Amino acid sequence: MAGDSHSVERSVEQTLGQLRALDSASMEIPARPLNLEDLYRQQRMRMVRLAILLVDDPATAEDVVQEAFTGLYRNWSGLRDAKAAIGYLRTAVVNGSRSVLRRRKTAREYQPPHQADARSAESLAMLSAEHQAVVVALGKLPRRQREVLVLRYYGDLSEAEIAEVTGVSRGTVKSTASRGLEALQKLVGN
Repeated sequence: MAGDSHSVERSVEQTLGQLRALDSASMEIPARPLNLEDLYRQQRMRMVRLAILLVDDPATAEDVVQEAFTGLYRNWSGLRDAKAAIGYLRTAVVNGSRSVLRRRKTAREYQPPHQADARSAESLAMLSAEHQAVVVALGKLPRRQREVLVLRYYGDLSEAEIAEVTGVSRGTVKSTASRGLEALQKLVGN
């Protein structure tokens, strides 16, 4: 899939947009105000898929999301509304994923690296070969580039929202996204 940076951006947007659409189609709209149980039922799988895109391991992603919901439970009384709860979850998943990746990096320094493709077959089976290549290439990007692209194209967040979730400036989000798309172009184009 060689091409210019616009075609890579389109591929990333289509791939992660397709995953986002699958998630959105399965979300139910509650008839009453959300409680923690409703939020868990509604957002759990979406957060798991977000974590899988960041940590590339379904079991670890499940753990990250479980920790995020545990933290949400502890802080439930201090939240304004369900939208704030979803923002809390998203930030907790990103931060939990960062912690996992830091631990992995430390562990790799003491053990020989091994190549295990832990991506779930069912999550990739729903994507075309081209989209699968994009998801695999995302896993090869540096952490921040992957986070920004996943939050932008899968999370459908604005630059300002990504900056808030990741704790960097909007300018950093913009430049990181640009560098990430360039890196994906090289990875997918080869």
